[in-house]
Amino acid sequence: MNIKFNSLELFYFDTCPSWKDALHHLREALIEMKIADKIELIRIETNEEAEYHQFPGSPTIKLNDKDLFPTHQKNYALGCRVYKTPDGYKGSPTKVMISERLSELLNK
Repeated sequence: MNIKFNSLELFYFDTCPSWKDALHHLREALIEMKIADKIELIRIETNEEAEYHQFPGSPTIKLNDKDLFPTHQKNYALGCRVYKTPDGYKGSPTKVMISERLSELLNK
């Protein structure tokens, strides 16, 4: 599959314990889907940056400026994000969750 898209970004902050897991799952999903694209890592350091980027928490993955797992959040600040996975609530989405959402968004 030789799919191109404008941007694939992972937003995080350094002390978040889960952003590296999300990055690993995202890379695995891309490899499995045979998508060779660059992931841009965007470190959020202040609440002002969080507000500017509409950052609902770390980690957040965006494809073409759309959150893979949108929230209805209105206030943005530094904080950890929680995802509902098949194994309960976790600090990052699973590889399968990421693959499914990428497929949905890329096939629209």
